[in-house]
Amino acid sequence: MKLMMANIGSCIFSLLFLLSLTLFFSPTLGRSINHNRKHVIGLFIFGDSFLDAGNNNYINTTPYDQANFFPYGQTYFNFPTGRFSDGRLISDFIAEYANLPLIPPFLQPGNYTQFYGGVNFASGGAGALVETFEGSVIPLKTQARDHFKKVATWLEHKLGSYEAKMLLSRGVYMFSIGTNDYLSPFLTQSDVLNSFSHSQYVGMVVGNITSIIKGIYKKGARKFVFMNLPPLGCLPGIRIINSDGNGSCLQQLSSLAKLHNQALSLALFKLEKQLKGFKYSLYDFNADVTQMINHPFKYGLKEGKSACCGSGAFRGEYSCGGKRGNKHFELCDKPNEYLFWDSYHLTESAYKQLATRMWAYTTNSHFLGPYTISDFF
Repeated sequence: MKLMMANIGSCIFSLLFLLSLTLFFSPTLGRSINHNRKHVIGLFIFGDSFLDAGNNNYINTTPYDQANFFPYGQTYFNFPTGRFSDGRLISDFIAEYANLPLIPPFLQPGNYTQFYGGVNFASGGAGALVETFEGSVIPLKTQARDHFKKVATWLEHKLGSYEAKMLLSRGVYMFSIGTNDYLSPFLTQSDVLNSFSHSQYVGMVVGNITSIIKGIYKKGARKFVFMNLPPLGCLPGIRIINSDGNGSCLQQLSSLAKLHNQALSLALFKLEKQLKGFKYSLYDFNADVTQMINHPFKYGLKEGKSACCGSGAFRGEYSCGGKRGNKHFELCDKPNEYLFWDSYHLTESAYKQLATRMWAYTTNSHFLGPYTISDFF
């Protein structure tokens, strides 16, 4: 392991980021889908930093909600793309398995020609509640009711109403949302959880998600993919704020995640009964990540609790990259041996394993919903 300073490589990586981003996401890179758009099954992605492919690069926010600096992106892209990992995310691997190119961020300039194959609307720090990190992120409501609506309108203009609706109905709609709604009260010392019971708060979060799903369904969406919440109390960045001081998981937060996951599962079951043609895949991200934390060697990892990049105990201080207050941070030599990349996010190697198990049934898959993702492609 080596101690990294904030300025090491930052200028080089910033230059690479600016010069390479346009080339990397060029419409000519990867599979061209424009000629076959009548049959393409697009991937439309909503949510938070588990899925954000770079939208937060283009909004006025803080380094806490961005990942467009070294060493983010070092493993696969060799430059930071805005993904909160050392490389690719679950959604990138799902796109690959579906024979799609990398799905472009909605806010990245010049991407309209690629929208036939899907769009990534996700924003690091986003929540189902508009109040979650308000002003620094793109909340789920804006992603769905503004940004997705603009894409649907653009498709109608380009393809005509009927063909656009058919394209949207063939599409797959992937969500990772809710984590920040529960993290934010603990990270910002908010008293919101004193104003509502846990069940009431969970009800508001899942209620907002349900409302958004119904709105997207009305636009023609039929196939939905959901990741439930991981064991939030066991993230490296949360272990270090546990008042017990022994580095154990913060059970109050993990309990909230479990309540949310139960409510989400029930809500999706009800939607399947209420909405004609509604199909969903619900993956137990919580169970899978818990197993990887507790039994890293089983998954080819050497470390399941500490992060690869950060500082302090468990490298839980959110200092990776040196732009979030603390300019000093540690960086492990082999990210592929770690479950966690930084205080709150996973490594590319972990995301690849999870994506493989989400795509189709394997020995270690944890499905809660009736379909796998591969069933939708």
